[in-house]
Amino acid sequence: MSEVTNILNSQNNYNTSPDGTGKSELGKDDFLKLMMAQMKYQDPMNPLDSNEYSAQLAQFSQLEQLANLNENVTRSVDANYLLTQSVNNTMTATLIGKEVKLDSQFATYSGQDSVTIGYDLPSDASSVQVNVYDQFGSLVRTIDSDKLSQGNVKLSWDFTDNDGNKLAHGAYRFEIKATATNGNPMTVYSHIMGTIEGVKFGENGATLMVDGVEYALAQIQEIFSSQQGGK
Repeated sequence: MSEVTNILNSQNNYNTSPDGTGKSELGKDDFLKLMMAQMKYQDPMNPLDSNEYSAQLAQFSQLEQLANLNENVTRSVDANYLLTQSVNNTMTATLIGKEVKLDSQFATYSGQDSVTIGYDLPSDASSVQVNVYDQFGSLVRTIDSDKLSQGNVKLSWDFTDNDGNKLAHGAYRFEIKATATNGNPMTVYSHIMGTIEGVKFGENGATLMVDGVEYALAQIQEIFSSQQGGK
């Protein structure tokens, strides 16, 4: 009975971490120590059955193989992630100087001269109005566009209100209200147009600096060469 107690005490020791708390899982080293303790405290008159011992050795071998496989897979995943990040960072840097169309209905004012707002007309319109709202939802600027032909349209806003006064720094939301030539309202999708001035690399990946404002890579809808200059 004392031999069984010794084995159990030995097992409890291996299942306890240095701070006295229990371990939720056994590693291959713990498994091997338990096997050695079992052999050490076995009854000489009734030794461990050879078949049972062989089965335990087979289990240990499988455990070691799984542990090695898991380690190799982890290393491979980490290496692939770092390689992918490196390639993405390198490719992103080549975008500097390109003009882009960004999925955003917000223009952030931080001192720059202006922002380029774009919209796509599905057909010719009789009127197009751009309404700009501040962070409190108040209408601060209304721009009547004279570009009514079907296609992509760009217009510049200098961050002034309807009285010509410069607005405070912050985020401004814009929406497009368009009327078709038959008098029906049109669904118009808007965006920001700008030039990529730089790239920032952080813990969450790369972000773009467009006309002094930071945007996520996922917000890019279209990239234009310097010769194209957008549409």
